[in-house]
Amino acid sequence: MAEIPVHFELPSNLNIEKFISRTAKKFPLQLTSQYYAVKTFYDSFDWRLYDADLICELNQSKQFSYLNLSNYSNEQLISRVDLENMPVFASDFASPVLVQQLLPLLEMRAMLQLSCLNLQCYHLNILNNDEKTIARLTIEEYESLKHRVSLELIKGYEKAATQLSEFFLESLELKVVKKPVLVAALKAQGRFPGDYSAKLDINFDPNTPAHKAIKTIYKQLLQVIKLNEQDAINATDTEFLHDFRVAVRKTRAGLSQFKSLASEEVSNRYSAYFAWLGQTTSLTRDLDVYLLNFEHYKASLPVAMRDDLNPLGEFLQLKHKTAQQELAAQLKSKQYLTPLIDWEHYLEKADKSIDNKLSIQEFANARIWKIYQRVIKQGSTINNQSPPVVLHDLRKSCKKLRYLIEFFQNLYPETDIKSVLKALKELQELLGDFQDSAVQEQALLQFKTEMMAGDYPEQTFIAMEALAQMLEAKSCQARSHFSKQYAVFVATRNRSLFKSLFVSKT
Repeated sequence: MAEIPVHFELPSNLNIEKFISRTAKKFPLQLTSQYYAVKTFYDSFDWRLYDADLICELNQSKQFSYLNLSNYSNEQLISRVDLENMPVFASDFASPVLVQQLLPLLEMRAMLQLSCLNLQCYHLNILNNDEKTIARLTIEEYESLKHRVSLELIKGYEKAATQLSEFFLESLELKVVKKPVLVAALKAQGRFPGDYSAKLDINFDPNTPAHKAIKTIYKQLLQVIKLNEQDAINATDTEFLHDFRVAVRKTRAGLSQFKSLASEEVSNRYSAYFAWLGQTTSLTRDLDVYLLNFEHYKASLPVAMRDDLNPLGEFLQLKHKTAQQELAAQLKSKQYLTPLIDWEHYLEKADKSIDNKLSIQEFANARIWKIYQRVIKQGSTINNQSPPVVLHDLRKSCKKLRYLIEFFQNLYPETDIKSVLKALKELQELLGDFQDSAVQEQALLQFKTEMMAGDYPEQTFIAMEALAQMLEAKSCQARSHFSKQYAVFVATRNRSLFKSLFVSKT
């Protein structure tokens, strides 16, 4: 039996009154309820729920207020929970079920309003001659979108549902819709689901002149900076500043790696500007990370010691508040805004000082291979006696290599690029564990020095010392695994793959 359509959109020339009137002439109707409602959709800024095939929808009227969590593809209802006000973070839901469902997906990201729709809702029963309900209709009359009708099938009356569906399509000229109303609402706003990602995704023609392609990369990074700017100022959630800083860092990497594709004056000016911007936002981001990791820090200590660390959390919160205020002031200042506007203007005009006939394929191959060789050279000299700074330098080179590969990944076979990135990320993660643990240990000792000038309990300092020892142990553990992880990265298969991808055959 063919699938019966159940969701329809009314044509513009058919209002709700006419629809009900014409349907009632063919099928006996019984209006069971009618009310005004507001439907509000939520997701994170980077579409984490949508990417997980979920739609989060708050429905409110005078009679009710509840949240629906449903599957995007099949519209199956996953959870329905009474809810008056939408919390900002998944961890703030009173419902343990919603926390369990949403927190692993959203993590530290805030729930933001995507779209708010006002509608008049009608519920009707379709009756047979015995006045038994053989189907149900839900009509949604929107103020700003085309009206919708949903047909609820009742087991045993499939034939009647088929007749009703055919009547809608053939006689009333309704249109079958398969996408939820959220998609139509976003389209009316000039948006679409998944319209933001901090990741670069540029399909370059391999023959595009290198200097033109590089500007395309810079423009996408600038867009990420601008999209995250206001929420980084507002501290909506920590990931806005994170994405902002990553785009700044990638721009800096580009300016250092693509010097031949811009004038010396441009490279020097904007390298200095984006370096300043990275430094300006550094403290707030570091404190974000410490606060995000705070429960993990507590959990790493013996149970009897965990609450002794709470005064450190309060200290970090106060320090973060001051740092965030200073960051917000800087991101509203002329020192930030004027060069950024100038940078945008530069990206829109031709740079006549550049006469580079290299294609982006040739340029990408050469730059990636050069930085890869630098990584190999640096890594091959590291042994158990090498100072920490040497591993830190290798980490910075690995980061540059990863950025370059990600910039140009669409020029290469997807499977091969995923393979080299996987090997690189694994080495980066180990170097990151080593560096981050050491940096956090030093920061903790600095916080202890600052706190000793205040009125903090001695037990807190004891707990902080225990935490510092744990971080030192973690750093040492990562250090001890370096040789093994580096050997995996430089294995014959990976070396051959890098060479086949990035060494020109001509």
